[in-house]
Amino acid sequence: MIRFVLTTFPDSDAAERAVRLLVEKKLAACGTILPDARSIYRWKGAVEEASEAVVLFKTTETTYPDLERHLREIHPYENPEIAAFAAADISKAYADWVMDSVAPSNASASPAR
Repeated sequence: MIRFVLTTFPDSDAAERAVRLLVEKKLAACGTILPDARSIYRWKGAVEEASEAVVLFKTTETTYPDLERHLREIHPYENPEIAAFAAADISKAYADWVMDSVAPSNASASPAR
């Protein structure tokens, strides 16, 4: 099963470093960085506002626990948003590419486009 994992970073540079690391470690097939997000949230009793970069990782159900663990280790936030969602509907070719890209035996997968 394919999982999408949503998180945010304080900026695009931090997001890119994390995405590169997790893709290189084969914990994610891809991380899509959406810069210039704006979040308004409650933190430690106060309403805060921040510019952030949103990242959407693509991984597998079996790889997710390791991705989450590594993400928590490298994340700059004290309490990072990490939300995982199972892909209810996904094209077979794309799902196969994700599964192949995080498999330990394959070092050079390319997206099925």
